[in-house]
Amino acid sequence: MVGRTERGFVAEGTAHYLDRLTHWAKVEEVVLPKSVRATAEEQRNEEEKTLLKAISNGGRVVVLDEKGAAVSSSEFSKKLGAWRDQGVRDTTFVIGGAYGMTESVRKRADLVLSLSPMTFPHQLVRLLFAEQLYRAYSLLQGSGYHH
Repeated sequence: MVGRTERGFVAEGTAHYLDRLTHWAKVEEVVLPKSVRATAEEQRNEEEKTLLKAISNGGRVVVLDEKGAAVSSSEFSKKLGAWRDQGVRDTTFVIGGAYGMTESVRKRADLVLSLSPMTFPHQLVRLLFAEQLYRAYSLLQGSGYHH
């Protein structure tokens, strides 16, 4: 993720779902510094360098971006399950800065995912995605959370 999560309900909710997720998967949050450049394009370009450097060479990469595919929670879970069944051990989920991703970051992804055609505050995307990631794993485990 680019930039620290603000205190309050977003941080608490994100931590809640990521903590619950640790019952089924190892979770490591990596927070990269946000850019303070003058323009949105300059910020995206600076964050691109930081993001691409931080993405490991192994595993799969999922980038959250408004230009991505809109999939259901079940479809997302099935994708993660298919990767698991193929022996994929690591998946990196990328949440960029407030001004989005560059084409280079999107090209690095195995899956570019949109949470919704609606626009959400950058910070809130973290909470929404943490819940969806927990939901995906609960579906894979058959826990009954998704009903």
